[in-house]
Amino acid sequence: MVQKSGRSDPSKGLAGGKSSKAAAKAAESGKAAVAPPPGAPPRKRGRPRAFEPEVALKKALAAFRKSGFSATSLDDLSAAMGINRPSLYGTFGDKRELFLKAYQRYRAETNALFAPALDPKLTLRQMLEMVYATAINIYLSGDHGPSGCFTVMTAASEAMSDPEIRAIVQKAIENSDRTIAGRFRAAMEQGELPPKTDCDALARIVSASIQSIAIRSRAHVPRAELEAMARSTIDLVAGPARR
Repeated sequence: MVQKSGRSDPSKGLAGGKSSKAAAKAAESGKAAVAPPPGAPPRKRGRPRAFEPEVALKKALAAFRKSGFSATSLDDLSAAMGINRPSLYGTFGDKRELFLKAYQRYRAETNALFAPALDPKLTLRQMLEMVYATAINIYLSGDHGPSGCFTVMTAASEAMSDPEIRAIVQKAIENSDRTIAGRFRAAMEQGELPPKTDCDALARIVSASIQSIAIRSRAHVPRAELEAMARSTIDLVAGPARR
């Protein structure tokens, strides 16, 4: 807002009398502000975070895996993450945004865990054995007991009413099928599968069996039974193991 200029008071200077006196007093006490050196990063304002966002997100993921989206309240999340609601909203957004971030973290973590099993140097049987072993280890993990698969057990429930989550779940399933099918095509080229194998259909069968293991693990089916189910599926795909 532009104001009319009146006669200036020389005793006040450009910053005004009070500011000049304060500056002089600070200079006398040796506490005058020192300008940062050229090129120095700007000083951060406000208090530093009292929590690590990645650690808090990991705890949110565990809470969602335990109880799902609807049954996990903001109070539950705040308590699990060790932060108050303002910090939760300020860092992660609302509950739905936090859920999506937790799901993204889960997918990144599981993709990294499955990566060694997709090494092209492995035989078909070795690849399948590693895939199933990794899946069972993930699905039986959890601070509150077996958590199963976030995609199958948690996100799929929200896919019914949330188009964005539905699209993410569909993409996750499609990516899994495509990855396994690609590995089967390589095995077919190397003579590990018959020449006319329908690799896409076979991949969906393997994916479905892994999803079934995820459901069974959440129901506390013993590891030995899950591993036996995995071995049977591997034998169907790759042929009986050589003794």
